[in-house]
Order: sequence, then structure tokens, then C-alpha cells
Amino acid sequence: MRLTLDGDWHATATDDPLRITPRFGHSVDIAPFANVMERQRFLADTFGSEDWLWDTPDILRFDKASRELVGAEFHWPEESASAEEVARLPLAPAVRTGGLRADEARDFRHERGTVLCRAPGDTVLTCLRDLDVLDEPLDARIGIAPDVALLVQHGTVVGWSLTDPARYLTTAYTDPDPNPPSPATRRLLAECLDLITTPVVDDVADGEPAALACLQAADKALREQREDRHRADALLELIATYVEDYGNW
Repeated sequence: MRLTLDGDWHATATDDPLRITPRFGHSVDIAPFANVMERQRFLADTFGSEDWLWDTPDILRFDKASRELVGAEFHWPEESASAEEVARLPLAPAVRTGGLRADEARDFRHERGTVLCRAPGDTVLTCLRDLDVLDEPLDARIGIAPDVALLVQHGTVVGWSLTDPARYLTTAYTDPDPNPPSPATRRLLAECLDLITTPVVDDVADGEPAALACLQAADKALREQREDRHRADALLELIATYVEDYGNW
């Protein structure tokens, strides 16, 4: 399958997915680096889509010699789809594991998605280019890494999904805990995602007492959680800006 990622930029699906464990926090990172310096070297040694100054598109990086996909970073938006819209998300086709090979070695820009679809219980997070994607079936789901898939419609990449995001919660540049997440972590992930996506994030910013009380309660629960400590710290990072800006209202 030949895919379009940015207008006139193309790649071909392969049979070789990345074996890198994803990291979930402020973004979904499929990253072979462990610190800022390694990330900078990685970007210098590869080509593809990357961020520039205040511009933060989704990042897909390819090896200069083989043109194979070697890493990715996907941002997720504050806008959350309604339950009715989430129910329209196509369930087929099933994920097919595979990688990508760029047709040519040149940079491009891959626009980030604009709307987040949260499955019940946040078992799957799906980020779409826009809600128009829900009007037609998907061509394919390409599993480029464990539990991470690209969504393809009319030959164009129109989004991505992360299955079991609680499992991959972690702080920056750190691999997630290999042990399963605790029930408390799963519950608090859902609460935190509520707080930092629409419509609740608007209530937080407007100083609505009920929303601020939920923010303060989540912050307190995460600080006091003893089990699954690393994931709790990752969730604290996720809501830290909101706690700092609005938590003391």
C-alpha cells in the first residue's frame, strides 16, 4: 500500500514494524533515544517531519540510507469528540502490523490531528485529522509499533491510535513500567484526561468550582498514591500546568 502523509509526500507500507515500546505522556513517543542530546542527534541523523520553533506537527523520522521509519512522536489535542461521535469511529479493518519506507529521502510536514476520540474506559485513544474522517470507512490500520497504529483513508494517513494508554504512561525519555497498571492508575488516567480535554478543560480555565475541585482532587490522589508510583508521577506531569495555573483558585 502506497500512502500519502503530506500532499505530495509518499511512503510505502512494509512488513517491518518498529519494536520500540511507546511512551505516553504529553505525546505518544516511539523513540530510540533516552535524553535531549540523543534526541537532537537522532533528528540530525534522520529525515522526515519534525518540529520547528513554535511549529509542532507530528514527527515521523526515517533512516537516511534505508528510508525506513525509525521513530515517531504524535501529539494529541485538547478537543475531545462527543460520545456520539466516538460511536461512529469505524471498527474495521483490523490492525495489520507493518512499517513505512519513504519513497524519497526529503523532509515534509505532517499536520497533527485536531480531535481526540476516547473509547469507553480510555482503553483506546484515537486522534483524527478532523471529524470528517468519521463519514467514510477506513482503508487500513497499520500497526507501526506495539499498540500504535496509523489510520488510512483514501490512501492518506488521517490519524493514529494507541491501545491501552495506561500501560504506556511514563515521564519524559523513560520507558514505561513493564508491570501492568493498577486499577487506580486507570481510573485516574480517565479523570486526568477529562480535566485536560474539552469540555471540562474549558470549565477549568473559566474557574468553575466543580471543575477546579476535580482538578485538586486528582492532584491530591496522585500525590498520595503509593502503588504504580512511576505512572502516578507521569499523570502528575500531565496535569501540572493546569494545577499551577488554576489549582489554587
